[in-house]
Amino acid sequence: MSARNALSLATTIRLSTGHDIPILGLGVAETTDCVSACLAALKYGYRHFDTARHYKNEEEVGRAIRESGIPREEIFVTSKVMATDHGYEDTLRAVDDSLQKFGYDHFDLYLIHSPLSGQEKRLGTWRALIDAKNAGKVKSIGVSNYSGKHIDEIRAAGLELPSVNQIELHPLCQQRPIVKYCQENDIVVEAYSPLARSKLGGPVLQRLTKLYNKDIAQIAVRWSLQHGFVPLPKSSHRERILSNSQVYDFELSDEDMAALDALDKGKAGSVTWNPVDAD
Repeated sequence: MSARNALSLATTIRLSTGHDIPILGLGVAETTDCVSACLAALKYGYRHFDTARHYKNEEEVGRAIRESGIPREEIFVTSKVMATDHGYEDTLRAVDDSLQKFGYDHFDLYLIHSPLSGQEKRLGTWRALIDAKNAGKVKSIGVSNYSGKHIDEIRAAGLELPSVNQIELHPLCQQRPIVKYCQENDIVVEAYSPLARSKLGGPVLQRLTKLYNKDIAQIAVRWSLQHGFVPLPKSSHRERILSNSQVYDFELSDEDMAALDALDKGKAGSVTWNPVDAD
């Protein structure tokens, strides 16, 4: 790995809480041998990991950090609470259980994984995360799969807004209204499934891979970075973990960014559960 790539991997965005989040992270959902994947990522310069209670690998992420010998304070780790644990008291218990599994005294970011529990429980969960942040158990808090209407619930309750909204985001599913809402409200947009689960293809992508001498995944990650998102590509394979990070030695032109933007199919381009329209 070049020095340039190592330096770029350390680049961060400032959250509304004043904490810095690395602009590229490793997603670990459904990851085979999570410890090995995280250790490889750490070797290649990653300092940002995205786990969740639902993934059942918070413990493995913590183990990889300890085995790496890299100081905990140099690594940014996110976890999330699923709808089955929503509600004030249940969420507080979930955060404590996540920390016990993780093996450290705090997370850098903790998210509501989805809006699927209904407004009352969503707000109770959000209040619990605020209290967990005030107690030092998490540094920043946010949401995932939220639309503007879900965030407006938080605003209407007079509570602090999320620092992050993590949504499905790639050239086929650009969720422009949600992205615009977040950008207007100082909410950092994280992109999960930024590689569209290998569904990206066609003449535009093929042309760009030849033009830039990069693979489709690298083009997709670069597109996400140039839009100001925080992409979270996932892989269990060392070579893919490395290649997905090798995106700092080229820049897509305005014309090529526009060509990728034109691939948007809206919600029809979704490749995951993407429950942003929940009541």
